[in-house]
Amino acid sequence: MIEVSNVRIPLKQLDGTPERELIACRRAAAKKLGIREGHIQSLELRKRSVDARKRSSIMLLFTVRIAVKRDEAEATKNCRDARIVLAPEPSLPSRIENYAGPRPIVVGAGCAGLFCALALSSAGMRPLLIERGDGSERRTQVVQHFYRTGVLDPESNIQFGLGGAGTFSDGKLGTGTKSPAHRLILQTLVDAGAERRILWDAKPHVGSDVLPDVVSSVARRIVELGGEVRFRTRLTGLRIEDDIIQGVTLVANEAEESFATSIVVLACGHSARDVFVLLKDSGVALERKPFAMGVRIEHLQRNIDRILYGRSAGHPALGAAPYKLVDHLPSGRSVFSFCMCPGGYVVAATSEMEGVVTNGMSLSDRAGTNANAALLVNVNPEDLEPDDVMAGMKLQIKCERRAFEETIGSGNPYAAPAQLVGDFLQRAPSSAAGKVCPTYPRGVCWGDSIKRTLPSYIIDSLRASLPRLERKIAGFSAADAVLTGVESRSSSPIRVVRGKEGESVSTRGLWPCGEGAGYAGGIMSAATDGLKIADALIAEAIRSQRRNP
Repeated sequence: MIEVSNVRIPLKQLDGTPERELIACRRAAAKKLGIREGHIQSLELRKRSVDARKRSSIMLLFTVRIAVKRDEAEATKNCRDARIVLAPEPSLPSRIENYAGPRPIVVGAGCAGLFCALALSSAGMRPLLIERGDGSERRTQVVQHFYRTGVLDPESNIQFGLGGAGTFSDGKLGTGTKSPAHRLILQTLVDAGAERRILWDAKPHVGSDVLPDVVSSVARRIVELGGEVRFRTRLTGLRIEDDIIQGVTLVANEAEESFATSIVVLACGHSARDVFVLLKDSGVALERKPFAMGVRIEHLQRNIDRILYGRSAGHPALGAAPYKLVDHLPSGRSVFSFCMCPGGYVVAATSEMEGVVTNGMSLSDRAGTNANAALLVNVNPEDLEPDDVMAGMKLQIKCERRAFEETIGSGNPYAAPAQLVGDFLQRAPSSAAGKVCPTYPRGVCWGDSIKRTLPSYIIDSLRASLPRLERKIAGFSAADAVLTGVESRSSSPIRVVRGKEGESVSTRGLWPCGEGAGYAGGIMSAATDGLKIADALIAEAIRSQRRNP
């Protein structure tokens, strides 16, 4: 296939239908290649983005792959445009015939664990994938029950269960990294039920209403390929001898089981704090890493659309407008948006009793009234207690519990502290919502308690940055925008140290993976990391089989 990027189509040529986009792309791609449209046998969208830098002349940018009625290498041979290339397709690894090595244990069925287990199953290595939470259907019921009643299940919630935290955070598939695996991940999700548009959207998302079915389909595929998936199963012990993994202890339905293996993939996510304690107690090498905390900020989506798209706001080819902001303060700290959810909702994302955690999500249509995003401030190791690898985790817990304590008097368990941006900047308590109604499902407690839930350097940074961010997006610091706290789980404060190939530097046979291990941030990078670890394990299995035929 020939890949043609930077295909620019003016918005005025489009009507929001895929058919019109394909016609326009075919015409423009043929022109770039210097061939007639009739020479194009097939065309497939690979990327679609919006260039709204000039609101009066918004452009859509496409990358397409085409098959032509001639030798493709010859067709691109004399092309001087670096944005026209031949592009191969990645695929899952080939199957290892008669694999007789140790059975891998994959801990955690989030994005990293799912894709690692999928690749290992495809290779014939029969992994056991364990997940402390529930499968999708039961997990969704448990989350909705928590929203209605405030009764939390610490083992199955927005953080724990099939698909991990990403299942209830919009399913954004954007990433700042490049990898041949990205297309494979997207195609796998489409094959599992996600809409095909994620294959080409520059900022693709699946939607929290669709993701539960998608990850269930991926889990079923793992089983079809020879793997096994167990829910409500928790890692409680590591058997390590001479710094080599020999086995694990698992608990399911209060029954304990020992499992012998020399391959453990640790993809438990950043909220499995008991696993971090287990690793430390087991002598596994850990280190502190930078992370971030802050609040959720909500605006009316129609205002964001108007600010970013001008008179084109509402055009069917554009949809709800996203944004991405960063402000580098004179203090040396940075304030930035994260996990922006157009037309979305703030969610109650705690996994521990007596803690309040916020996150954000959108449904597949992104048709909600509000836009929301995390507004975060970086926390560096030097901000924490020295010589304590758990200090970042302890700070997160402290802030989450403070947020819970600040709302105890409301009589509404797991309500969240909230404040209007105007009052926050004026250091005044808020008493009610303005035009922006908060969407946090357990209800909010108005006042000025946000300042007591986070360290002063985070509060000061937010106050300093909001007027500066106003210069980037007019209306961002509008007086009636809503702040809800706390956003504490954007990334892991701990890294499980691993070597170049991905294995723990201290413990052979332990393969840290994904967000919880400190090597990923978001669905795509976590899934990519899962495939990276699987590739390393498969390569080693092939080498071992050749040595011992």
